[in-house]
Amino acid sequence: MKTLRNRIPHLFAAVLLLLGVMTAAGSQAQAAPQRLTGSATVCSNSPIPAGWVITWSYSSNSCPGTGVAYNITDSAGQTSIGVCSMSPIPPGWVITWSYSTNNCRGTGVGYTINNTANATSMGVCSMSPIPPGWVITWSYSTNSCVGTGVGYTINNTANATSMGVCSMTPIPPGWVITWSYSTNSCVGTGVGYTINNTANLTSADVCSFSPIPTGWVVTRSYSTNSCVGSGYAYSIRKA
Repeated sequence: MKTLRNRIPHLFAAVLLLLGVMTAAGSQAQAAPQRLTGSATVCSNSPIPAGWVITWSYSSNSCPGTGVAYNITDSAGQTSIGVCSMSPIPPGWVITWSYSTNNCRGTGVGYTINNTANATSMGVCSMSPIPPGWVITWSYSTNSCVGTGVGYTINNTANATSMGVCSMTPIPPGWVITWSYSTNSCVGTGVGYTINNTANLTSADVCSFSPIPTGWVVTRSYSTNSCVGSGYAYSIRKA
């Protein structure tokens, strides 16, 4: 009995130590859940993980409240995927084709999306997001873009100093509009721009609707036939 009484404190301490290790391990497991990989099935009211896309939408009794389920897929490591039109589009991806489909309950429209990571020029539908640093160089009617009927040719501005673009294009930071003109190559607006990169410039003449780069100032305003849409231009320089 004396030996057992002597051991009880030690046994009690060992149990506490074991419980502490188990609790710490459980806390670590909760703090760092494993990331989903590959594909999964979720209800339509579920948030979609970043970088994942909806590849199929269908009726499901397993999703009370919406009655619709999605098959979702991780876009990591892929270059082209067929998705439903309600799918989030991952950053750097564009819509290259839009079509009617029975596989997308709720919209009836599917998209083919492509990763622009290793491309310099792509044909996209007009509802496509335009990645940062890319511009619209041509706009045209097409049967390949259900929903708008308009497609764009887009180009990456990396390593370029001057480009001809359509007036609905996003203008990259540091670029300015130096000329505006009527054109049949820009369905939707009928207006094109010449844009220039100011990275190696200290002064420029731009149309009055051009963005003014940070750190630049307007020194003169004048009438011109070279800026369709306003008829005015600015002389600007780096401050």
